[in-house]
Amino acid sequence: MKPRVAVIQFPGSNDDRDAVWALKALGADASLVWHAEPELPDETGAVVLPGGFSYGDYLRCGAIARFAPIMDAVTRFAAENGLVLGICNGFQILCEAGLLPGVLRPNASLSFICRDVAVRVERSDTPFTSRCEPGQKLVIPIKHHDGAWFAPPDLVEELEARGQILLRYEDNPNGALDSVAGVGNEAGNVMGLMPHPEHAVDPLLGSGDGAFLLASLLDAVAERPSVPVALA
Repeated sequence: MKPRVAVIQFPGSNDDRDAVWALKALGADASLVWHAEPELPDETGAVVLPGGFSYGDYLRCGAIARFAPIMDAVTRFAAENGLVLGICNGFQILCEAGLLPGVLRPNASLSFICRDVAVRVERSDTPFTSRCEPGQKLVIPIKHHDGAWFAPPDLVEELEARGQILLRYEDNPNGALDSVAGVGNEAGNVMGLMPHPEHAVDPLLGSGDGAFLLASLLDAVAERPSVPVALA
């Protein structure tokens, strides 16, 4: 069976269909799940929270989406060791929901940034980076205004010691603390990153490096038993 991936669709998501397309191109059974749904589809193997501007970012990026009905199901899924990946706005939502450490602040330039960036893989022994080598450079596009990751210095030290910093920018584009581009939770089953791997799965788009991350996720889904979808 193809790995089944649920891509959560919030009002204002604009990379949801791109994520579905990229995952399908890599062999997944990917489908959109509307934010008002109370549960994830049966036999969901992974959840992807895509990029965009959920609820228009009218309060704070991801702050309203964090309370969407589907997020209760996503939180339960993550607690049962289900794999969850948040991309850009999805990363912001996971931080707001407390599923990932830190916050995303406005870029140091106070302007929207949209360009390819190089990121360095810090670890390859995770479900999201298994197809990579430690220190490998990936070229993946970014497009965000509030993408500067921040956490208190003592927390950053703890995350570093526990190996939760997964990606770093080679040339920091947004002022993220310690050049952090992607972080994971302590259990290792939730990851958030600001670059958009779904826009880098075909060299015709400028880079195929995003496929390393998405294919790693699909490998992990295929290798682990399915997570039962817990009922409220």
